[in-house]
Amino acid sequence: MAKKKVRVGVIGAGGIAGSQIKALKEVEGVEVVALADVRAEACDKIKADHNLPDAKSFSDWKQLIKEPGIDAITVCTPNILHKAPVIAALNAGKHVMVEKPLAMNAKEGQAMCDAAKKSGTVFTIGFQQRFRPDIQYVTRCVKDGMFGDIIYCRTKWMRRRGVPPWGVFGRKDLQGGGPMIDIGVHALDMAHYIAGRPAPIAASGACYTYMGNKKPETTPPWGEWDWKTYTVEDLAVGFVRFANGLTMAVESSFIAHIEQDILSIEVMGTKGGAIVGGPEQVKIFTDISGKMVNVTPSSLPENKSFAIKMHKWIAVIRGEEENDAPGEDGLMIQKILDAIYLSSERGKEVTIK
Repeated sequence: MAKKKVRVGVIGAGGIAGSQIKALKEVEGVEVVALADVRAEACDKIKADHNLPDAKSFSDWKQLIKEPGIDAITVCTPNILHKAPVIAALNAGKHVMVEKPLAMNAKEGQAMCDAAKKSGTVFTIGFQQRFRPDIQYVTRCVKDGMFGDIIYCRTKWMRRRGVPPWGVFGRKDLQGGGPMIDIGVHALDMAHYIAGRPAPIAASGACYTYMGNKKPETTPPWGEWDWKTYTVEDLAVGFVRFANGLTMAVESSFIAHIEQDILSIEVMGTKGGAIVGGPEQVKIFTDISGKMVNVTPSSLPENKSFAIKMHKWIAVIRGEEENDAPGEDGLMIQKILDAIYLSSERGKEVTIK
């Protein structure tokens, strides 16, 4: 039986949009029919790169949403342009995916989730990292009770010199923050997902800017960023408390004096624990027959998490699967991000409502 056809519109024609379209073209019955970006040349490039000669191009995303026949819309814009098109698309009865983070702040995110609830359509947050095979395996270990009750997580995504020289990643007014909202959001999500997605109740944090707003003294591996407009943090750290008693530490940086870039998630429970490090390395720590034991899975599948994210979105739209990355998950993470930034400003712990 042929799959139900899903016609997709894409708002924002940058690199993420290209990655999404590449994955969507592998899904049976999916057709990318429209693109919107203020840069006409960006739409033209996407159409050429991904063989979409018949896709319509719009300079105004509002026109794309009005286009008849579109079933679903994915929003791949800078963070400041998440809220308006997402809400407009949901109100128009479209299924929506928005790239991480959910929004500039939790207030915007709540409005987006409210619109999704009212519309009854599928609203998905682009948290592809939770679909990595290592994250999925450790999550299953938690669900199977291997670690007992999860009481503490330590998660980090740190770059030594990793300020993106493209896009607007150094602009707080357009992104809402720096590494914590850009890559720390993934570190938070992976640990939060593994731990069962409990509700956050409080957070404290500290943010530091000491190099990003100055001309680099060393040669950045990705090239020189626009340090003159850099208004975000170089390094951010946070500590989060959850309603079920779980606590979590998070670290994220674009610039830090560390040995090398690192992504890791540590999970500690009453009966065991684990560490996940990139790429796809898992070690489990527990006690067996009176001895402390370290266990490593013999094999894990190839990491195709980005493609899985897009395939699952379509499967949810078709009613074939439950939404394993709902907008509400993005809202919980957004509340944590807001609290870490606010705590850094106030110098004290912030309650999360």
